[in-house]
Amino acid sequence: MSETLSIREARARLAEILSNAEAGEVTVITRKGERVGAVVPIEILDAVEEAADEMLAREAAAHLDEPTVSMAELLADLFSDDMGAA
Repeated sequence: MSETLSIREARARLAEILSNAEAGEVTVITRKGERVGAVVPIEILDAVEEAADEMLAREAAAHLDEPTVSMAELLADLFSDDMGAA
């Protein structure tokens, strides 16, 4: 279960919020009644980052057979006279 606190409340209770995160609890932070962030146990952050890395690796692997362009070709194309002339 998570607790929801305003930024003002979170400032006043930061040490408690961090202790709660160490104990596995999530604290949601609000600004003007809108959820803007959360303090989560580090294991949750680690799992989210690992999942994001895995997703990006799968996406990259799906495009390995596509043609590539060298940096020199990209820069030449970006700065060619054909594109900049008006």
